[in-house]
Amino acid sequence: MISVCFVCLGNICRSPMAELVFKKMVKEKGLENSFRVTSCGTEAEEGCSVYHNAKLTLERHNVEGNHIARQLTKSDIINNDYILVMDSANLSDVLRLCSGALGEKVYKLTAFTSRPRDVSDPWYTRDFEKAYSDIYEGCERFLDYLILEHSAALNYDKRH
Repeated sequence: MISVCFVCLGNICRSPMAELVFKKMVKEKGLENSFRVTSCGTEAEEGCSVYHNAKLTLERHNVEGNHIARQLTKSDIINNDYILVMDSANLSDVLRLCSGALGEKVYKLTAFTSRPRDVSDPWYTRDFEKAYSDIYEGCERFLDYLILEHSAALNYDKRH
């Protein structure tokens, strides 16, 4: 099983959007039993659900699901295969939390795209569609990467 944790600041906009988008993509490929997908925030709004405008954006794109915000811990970093952050500040926060160790499993979500960049925070920009677009592209390219990297295991999982 491949474990993935998406990380942003508050865990109410970008990272839960990425979690739910990625879960949908994985399910559409018949790989949901091969993945454990979560999300956290470096300064999470503990116990809050997905921010209303983020939820509306997901619904417009037929992405369903619920999420309750929680704080990222060192244990999350240790126990996930991939930690995908939304921006440079999140990257610094995650690396600081694990004292620079385990950095080989921490990536910006858009690092897998042809145009690596930060996913701007729609909490401040109010542009939830732009965030969704960047997240969707990042998730799509990341899944392509995983399918190539783990093809034998994922093909086995698909058959069983």
